[in-house]
Amino acid sequence: MKPPGPARVGAIVLVLLSLLAVLQTTCAQKNAIDIYSLTVDSRVSSRFAHTVITSRVVNRADSIQEATFQMELPKKAFITNFSMIIDGVTYPGNIKQKDAAQQQYSAAVARGESAGLVKATGRKMEQFQVSVSVAPAAKVTFELVYEELLMRRLGVYELLLKVQPQQLVKHLQMDIHIFEPQGISFLETESTFMTNELADALTVSQNQTKAHIRFKPTLSQQQKPAGQQDTVVDGDFIIRYDVNRTLSGGSIQIENGYFVHYFAPEGLSTIPKNVIFVIDTSGSMMGKKIQQTREALIKILEDLRPEDHFNLISFSSEASQWKPLLVPASTQNVEEAKKYANSIQARGGTNINNAMLMAVQLLDTATREEQLPLGSVSLLLLLTDGDPTVGETNPKKIQKNVKEAIGGQYSLFCLGFGFDVSYAFLEKLALDNGGLARRIYEDSDSALQLQDFYQEVANPLLTTVSFEYPGNAVEEVTQDNFPLFFKGSEMVVAGKLRAQSPDVLSATVSGQLPTENITFQMESQVAKQEEEFQKPKYIFHGFMERLWAYLTIHQLLERMVSTSDAEKQALETQALGLSLNYSFVTPLTSMVVTKPEGQEQSQVAEKPVENGRTVFRHRAMGHKRPRLPGPFVSGRRNFRGQETSPTAPPPAPIQAPTFILPLPGQSVDQLCVDIKSTPGPLLLLLSDPDQGLEVTGEYKMEKAQFSWIEVTFKNPQLQVHVSPEHVVVTRDRRSSQYKWKETLFMVMPGLKMTMDKAGLLLFSSPDRVTIGLLSWDGPGQGLRLLLRDTDRFSSHVGGLLGRFYQGVAWGPPDATDDSKRTLWTRGFEFNATRKLKLDYQEGTPGTELSCWSIEL
Repeated sequence: MKPPGPARVGAIVLVLLSLLAVLQTTCAQKNAIDIYSLTVDSRVSSRFAHTVITSRVVNRADSIQEATFQMELPKKAFITNFSMIIDGVTYPGNIKQKDAAQQQYSAAVARGESAGLVKATGRKMEQFQVSVSVAPAAKVTFELVYEELLMRRLGVYELLLKVQPQQLVKHLQMDIHIFEPQGISFLETESTFMTNELADALTVSQNQTKAHIRFKPTLSQQQKPAGQQDTVVDGDFIIRYDVNRTLSGGSIQIENGYFVHYFAPEGLSTIPKNVIFVIDTSGSMMGKKIQQTREALIKILEDLRPEDHFNLISFSSEASQWKPLLVPASTQNVEEAKKYANSIQARGGTNINNAMLMAVQLLDTATREEQLPLGSVSLLLLLTDGDPTVGETNPKKIQKNVKEAIGGQYSLFCLGFGFDVSYAFLEKLALDNGGLARRIYEDSDSALQLQDFYQEVANPLLTTVSFEYPGNAVEEVTQDNFPLFFKGSEMVVAGKLRAQSPDVLSATVSGQLPTENITFQMESQVAKQEEEFQKPKYIFHGFMERLWAYLTIHQLLERMVSTSDAEKQALETQALGLSLNYSFVTPLTSMVVTKPEGQEQSQVAEKPVENGRTVFRHRAMGHKRPRLPGPFVSGRRNFRGQETSPTAPPPAPIQAPTFILPLPGQSVDQLCVDIKSTPGPLLLLLSDPDQGLEVTGEYKMEKAQFSWIEVTFKNPQLQVHVSPEHVVVTRDRRSSQYKWKETLFMVMPGLKMTMDKAGLLLFSSPDRVTIGLLSWDGPGQGLRLLLRDTDRFSSHVGGLLGRFYQGVAWGPPDATDDSKRTLWTRGFEFNATRKLKLDYQEGTPGTELSCWSIEL
């Protein structure tokens, strides 16, 4: 569906993060506990998501069975309610102060009873689990509610829907309602389990301010081939949408006596930055960690702007700096820095204190001697994977030393690599100095995680941002001063309207540009805004008050990390009061799950604190699944959408990749192009400016293979970089890595991208050429490019392969050999020979294709 409204201005990704309502049975009898209904209802009002997961089960066995309700929810979300309905009786979960619930919890553990805890399980997820015994033929309804404010990051909000029912469900339905008064400018969906058959179960409708996404597959659509009982619904479902941003002062929205101010101005230029990368090269970084760090650092250095200044410090037992001073990010300096980054080795201990003080001293010297651009922003990025072991090793002493050295002049961002690092230490180190901490998870995409984090802080737009509202109009306002505003982010301020507040709420936002102050003015009609949120029937009312409480609690908890012990108690008391008043499960509260008499009475849901010591070492939730065995799957669909099946062993390997080019409107319907020599390793394969399409690749003559192929679209902005190992999708400056043969289904305005379990990656659109990419495991293995609907190329198509779609002329067959003829295109002449070539488009190793073959 083509989105209404003006051109896209920023990107917000709403990813409904959470649903793993998995009901498991501990008995030997399979499917004794049957999920007959599983529904998700998420209502998103101005970025605040209220999600209800309801699961209904029945015990079909003739004996008592145990049903376990298990789901995963966002780490930033707060559970607000959980209840079980058994035989018409509701058993609620009651939220209490953590200390009040601890005695019951400890007693239950002492008796050997299980405890239902919320546990950290991955990058963005926490697991909630409760078990209950179910009598024969009895039905149980589980209902869990959680709420979350979707914060903007790299231009997107994420609300990832994790769908894993683990069995066929008669009534499986997800409904996501979105209401954005600013207007929805585009909407797209992505899924790792969606197929063309399941696509019919997805419906999307929207108007200027509202959208409704429904996923409701039938039993037959859920079922795997060959009558298996297992479900194909297993993976991630993602929704992305953007809002209109026409007002530079942001959007002030008011509902039921509370307001929220969203601020993300457009059209500001990036402020020059001075950045020092402080890289841990101790022995614990040896192997994959240091390799991924080098890879990410080289990519990050390439993204520096010429007006930026930078330096590198590597540290183990001792710290050493790449240059004596910060240097401009010129082409020459960046190339030298990349060589330095590529040479760093892992050995020795971890001397964080000396490295950080050296970095601060570099910035102090540059500032004092006026070596840096006027009005520039100075940043420190620390990457480490362990505790300090050399020099000053007391974390509190290091935190004190660094805070005193920085003195509020610079912002420090800390990246903790893996689970061995003391995350609490890094979090306080960052928050003490106007930055934030992030954990980098050890996985195949660690380098991408590092790059994505850098992108978050790569483009500062404003410094010292402050929000002001009339004192007679508002009270109890959340944080209203921020040191930095970065491109792709959004500042959110909420508060309460006074009883006698004016009819118009005004706001002033001030900030600092490189050489001047800037001020934004904003007004909002109170009565008009109140009326706005009464219209949509599916919006849960009173949400803005809960949004204010949610944001306030999170900010109080964050302040507790970096404040003194004397102030911490007052902040904790305030956060606890709000948590209890609004029924939020926070690190200060617990939810006691009441159960029927005779069963465990004290299961407790607690929100974990990620400290790096108690986090479960589960595989990070996301786009990471094992590669399926073998290059083909029985019954896969080929490039033409036809069913195929495995055939005889493949013929002997070919020595160079063959491109199969369907030529529309020609008497010759297939052209096979073999690469025998190239002018260089980097090749422009296809370019069509009218379609906003470009396909490039790097070809290695010695291996007769492509080391990578990249497909770029201008509208929507999408870049897909494939290598034989993986697929990297970059959209709106964020990157996701997939393994070949992972299922993927992504619908954007004007373009659909899919990948099936056989590893066929397709880009299709009603008015575009269909592009296919395949990591070929068969004879002549390597990357393959496939084309379909080539009649849709424009008259401006070009490139190594694109030239065969413009001005092609065929000569008559050779007088002595009708298997030979001549082809002319754009001044080039080629000898074509009729040959049998391996047809990898069919997806079967033994298939051959008769085509006219030429060599480049």
